[in-house]
Amino acid sequence: MADPGRVTRVLQALSTDIPDDRALAERICLACTDGLDIDGAAISLMTASTMRETLFASDATASLLDELQFTLGEGPCIEAATSGRPVLVPDVDDVVETSRWPVYSNAVVEQTDVRAIFALPLQWGTINLGVLDMYRRAPGSLSRVQLGDAMSVADTAALMLLDLRTDPDQDRRDGNRPGAGARAENKPRDRSWGNRTEVHQATGMVVAQLGISASDAFARLRAHAFTEQRLLTHVARDVVGRHLHFTKET
Repeated sequence: MADPGRVTRVLQALSTDIPDDRALAERICLACTDGLDIDGAAISLMTASTMRETLFASDATASLLDELQFTLGEGPCIEAATSGRPVLVPDVDDVVETSRWPVYSNAVVEQTDVRAIFALPLQWGTINLGVLDMYRRAPGSLSRVQLGDAMSVADTAALMLLDLRTDPDQDRRDGNRPGAGARAENKPRDRSWGNRTEVHQATGMVVAQLGISASDAFARLRAHAFTEQRLLTHVARDVVGRHLHFTKET
């Protein structure tokens, strides 16, 4: 059995010099398979409208589980993404547990040896960034300690992915890596701290709109940029130009 918080501590100790979100998703999934009682994991991002992107799957089975859900339009991963709540299936053979996804559960039983699935939303406030989807070949629930660690992992992973995708300094770090020059020419640059006035002005407007702290307002701006796959400066410009207004529900 894993120690309390073991996987979370592994993630928190990761180097900040991670090249991109796919590399980060790989580290997260492998940490889960190493430290939790599971056999595989995948991370999918749920972005604007119905778009989704699988960042990493630890093996072919994790990849198949992910594809089945989005092909069939049902399953614990989709439910976790839309509800913002963990979906825990300790036994996929239990028709009571899986009756709300009959086509998906039948496909899992027929096409894989998976018997337990745990889907945890990657969430920041009311915004669902994606899902950490884990499976096990043996039926049964995660222990209380491991479930607590897994929930903490999902929260930590959400913040790490959010930070990496909207980090104003990411382009500077990219440019310092060998071979980054050619990629940089084609990559939009988020010069958030090079344009502090606009970002700070937008943050202040979100504070007024939502009645929250400046740090929380800045996090909301970054979360919006993440889910819409936009640069933080562009989102800030829309807020300042009154083309984008934040509410407590969005």
